[in-house]
Amino acid sequence: MNSIDLFVKSWGSKHAMVPIDNHDIAELEVKLNGFLPDSYKYLISTYGLVHTPNVLTKICDLGVDISEVQDFLSLEDIFSLSKLYEMTGMPKGHILFASDCKGNMFCFKLADCVSKKTDLPVWFFDRNFCSVKKVSNSFTEWIEKFNEL
Repeated sequence: MNSIDLFVKSWGSKHAMVPIDNHDIAELEVKLNGFLPDSYKYLISTYGLVHTPNVLTKICDLGVDISEVQDFLSLEDIFSLSKLYEMTGMPKGHILFASDCKGNMFCFKLADCVSKKTDLPVWFFDRNFCSVKKVSNSFTEWIEKFNEL
């Protein structure tokens, strides 16, 4: 999980992060009726909810065409916002896990979460267009895009 460690070291804010207990993650998976990928669980169980305020600045400075991540969602927000966003136009069947600074969300497809997996594709929900598009073949690959900046 070196790429995740590098991501947190490079982009995580200096505020204290509290790792999330594996038992709490397992409870969320029961509520979601699906399994989150091991790579994502490593991030939140090792580091907690990462806040990355400098990613947007770097992306703008470089003129890179990727959507920035700013905040990883709390377990409560993952469950409640996934339902709320569906009610406001997001196609059904997505598990939100992080946001940018504009209310757009990064998510996993619930259909991909039916069995335990090390990694899963990352999707981006654009709230202005109520559309979801694949932005990476895996969570780790998605994280590595930020490490390359």
